[in-house]
Amino acid sequence: MKSLSPALQSHLDDGTTTLSWCWRISRSDGVALGFTDHDRALTFDGTDFEPESGFAASEIRAGSDLAVDAQDATGVLTSDRITETDILDGRWDNAAVELWRVNWADTSQRVLLRRGAVGQIRRGRMAFVAEVRSLAHVLGQTVGRTFQAGCDARLGDARCGIDLENAIYKGTGVVTDLLRDRAFMASGLAGFDAGWFTSGTLTWTSGANAGRVTEVLAHGLADAIATMTLLEAPVLPIAEGDSFIARAGCDKRIATCSAKFANVANFRGFPNIPGQDAVLRYASQDGSHEGNVL
Repeated sequence: MKSLSPALQSHLDDGTTTLSWCWRISRSDGVALGFTDHDRALTFDGTDFEPESGFAASEIRAGSDLAVDAQDATGVLTSDRITETDILDGRWDNAAVELWRVNWADTSQRVLLRRGAVGQIRRGRMAFVAEVRSLAHVLGQTVGRTFQAGCDARLGDARCGIDLENAIYKGTGVVTDLLRDRAFMASGLAGFDAGWFTSGTLTWTSGANAGRVTEVLAHGLADAIATMTLLEAPVLPIAEGDSFIARAGCDKRIATCSAKFANVANFRGFPNIPGQDAVLRYASQDGSHEGNVL
């Protein structure tokens, strides 16, 4: 049960209320934005809650069990505070959300009703709908290590130990020709074998996407010209002359860890566990009894 301040309780008991909804959204980049359904700007806790922001919320879907409660927040893409570029750039992903009930005549009279995080975002031509999940969604996340054949470390982190700033794992290239929205040809990577940057990352250092990081789906090489295919098309179009830094990728297999990185000592998987086809194997009569897949 929520605990209300005496002043807010007295206001509610009066029968004639001046209440509004306020949302504070703290993005992963440290920016805190405030929105309200009131027709005037409100301010409290160091945040300005602006009206006419193209932001409105649906009813709250809640249950008494541990299921994730949800609420939809609808916004207009033409708002100067909620832009399509920010949505595509992932700046709203998993942003912390606070929902307040506020007396707009006296903002000191308020109560925090719920906390959550921005989940799935559905985009339309002129608007977006963001799912606001309750804190119960954290209970569904994997905690600790996973018992699996592949490595569960992230290439370059402390558990992996590989230094991706080493010149043998990093290359600088320039876009020379566009193939499609997420594939292009580049110069400057002739010293790296084909596939070296597959499953790696690409950081744009110039052009419209400067500063953004994306994942490399495939890396080819022919006649000293590299062909790069990205997992997803960048937020803004790629242009010839855009420069980038590509870093090596890893497919999480122990064979790759050994041959490409000589880092088996830090391999964080369990390569000898039985695969999913183990239940289909049977003992043969040739003496090996290792089993074969049916």
